[in-house]
Amino acid sequence: MSPPSGRPALTRHFLGLQQVPQDLEATVVTIGMFDGVHRGHQALLGRVVEEAAARGLPPAAITFDRHPMEVLRPGSHPRLLTTLRQKVALLDAAGMAFVLVLPFTLELSRVPAEEFAAQVLFGAMRARAVVVGANFRFGHKATGDLGLLTELGQRRGVEVLGVPLQALDASGGREPSAGEAVSSTRIRAELVAGDVQAAARLLDRPFTLEGHVVPGHRRGRLLGIPTANLAVPARLAVPAIGIYAGHLAVESPGGFGGHGPTAAAGPPGASGWLPAVTSVGVRPQFGGTELSVETYVLDFEGDLYGRRVTVSFEHRLRGEATFPSVADLVAQMQEDVRQARHLLGMTGR
Repeated sequence: MSPPSGRPALTRHFLGLQQVPQDLEATVVTIGMFDGVHRGHQALLGRVVEEAAARGLPPAAITFDRHPMEVLRPGSHPRLLTTLRQKVALLDAAGMAFVLVLPFTLELSRVPAEEFAAQVLFGAMRARAVVVGANFRFGHKATGDLGLLTELGQRRGVEVLGVPLQALDASGGREPSAGEAVSSTRIRAELVAGDVQAAARLLDRPFTLEGHVVPGHRRGRLLGIPTANLAVPARLAVPAIGIYAGHLAVESPGGFGGHGPTAAAGPPGASGWLPAVTSVGVRPQFGGTELSVETYVLDFEGDLYGRRVTVSFEHRLRGEATFPSVADLVAQMQEDVRQARHLLGMTGR
């Protein structure tokens, strides 16, 4: 996702209403979970930037630190497509001047819709225009909708704009009235199916996982293909078990503006991203039972232990399998590397 022209040089972040300055300038604001910051979200954020520019005001986004279902129905909440820092970085890249992250709590969930709009949108963020998706719901028991928000805005002279859901046709092109709506739920389904290319079309970029490299069993090193074991937070979505080609980016010791490599390092394949093969599985060859994410970085010599990395999933190579011997496994791993080189445009290297 390319940042729009005129985007703020530095986005200001607020964690909770208490961090929003009382003298914050008026804004054009949007609000949502924004999990994945996919193409539908991007269309909404783009409209925020346009409306803000037309009014000479800064664009702003409000989001939440966790999925509401994690609080309202523990255990039934979906796995997330991005970490909070990834999400905030993507909102920055979309051109937001301000990002407010609200901790989602039971107390917040019980705030009536009218009170929430008055305190957060019209109060703290001083909205002069509000841009939301056509299916937006808010407030206690999701009683607030676009109609109520429009009515509340009219009382204050605040324009409320509803943006239609974005859809993709079968070829991946945007069609306003054809195809299935782009949604985080749809992307999760594609990941469960292992279709990372379909997920990438919906995200407008390859799906990535972010985490720290931790010690593993070191079997890859003994087999001549050393891997970095990624500690993936339990709340994150993971592609289906299998072998994937993609890239890996290593966060510098100082970080990328405090948000990791998502925004600053550019898209996978750009400078700073290393070609890689990643396994998502349980290591059946060695009697494993716990899911792990292991990445072999092609043509790389170095120590990644303890480093925060981001891994992209761009092509599914195959499913996980058990082989007659370890030698057969190594031969298949070498074939995976060869195939990854081809798919990643490294033929001849």
